[in-house]
Amino acid sequence: MLIYPAIDIIGGEVVRLTRGEYDKVKKYSSSPLDVALSFKECGASCMHVVDLDGAKSGNADNAATIEKIVKNLDMFVEVGGGIRSEDGIRRYTDSGVKRVILGTVATENPDFVGEMVAKYGDIISVGVDAKDGKVAVNGWIDTTDINSIDFCKKMQDLGVNHIIYTDISRDGGLKGTNLDIYKVLCQTLSLKITASGGITYINEIQKLKEIGAYGAILGKALYEGKIDLREAVAVGES
Repeated sequence: MLIYPAIDIIGGEVVRLTRGEYDKVKKYSSSPLDVALSFKECGASCMHVVDLDGAKSGNADNAATIEKIVKNLDMFVEVGGGIRSEDGIRRYTDSGVKRVILGTVATENPDFVGEMVAKYGDIISVGVDAKDGKVAVNGWIDTTDINSIDFCKKMQDLGVNHIIYTDISRDGGLKGTNLDIYKVLCQTLSLKITASGGITYINEIQKLKEIGAYGAILGKALYEGKIDLREAVAVGES
């Protein structure tokens, strides 16, 4: 199972939100590149980067900052936040990003996702952010009536191979992740599921690995010292 340390960016700075609430922002660094380099030094081979400004606006607000990370690190970097067009996809892939994450656009225009998967294959991932089991969009601000598990199945039918599933209620809470939902997803779908949101303890990484998760995204628990990244990589990727 792959371990993805996360870098969330607002205004060019590294931050974390609590349960996706933009008025609950904690700043950790003014240099996303320095944070990325520190993760690499701890043995990470993958990186999960999100443009939180872009997630709300639908624009590539922090693209230059993200491109700087990609340019200076020889790592597998996946990027999400505000990618809602083929031009947006191409901008990141041209800069060296290995996977782009489609979120809001996947709910608003699923046909577009199917077209992009047909064209770009495994470069395309879909981020499914769930609030009370329903898909949330626009930087988690708006909640739809779409059942999140049914939506994952729909994405699978469109040819999507990678899903990043986040239980928003757990994200940034440092109280553990929703292991039950990942067990359901991994047992009922043929998708590669990456768990995101609330992973706080090293034993959760082991459990996610046993469940069959493809990857695990670590955020606030790293920044707050709850999980040691070297140990997480050793457990997840051994």
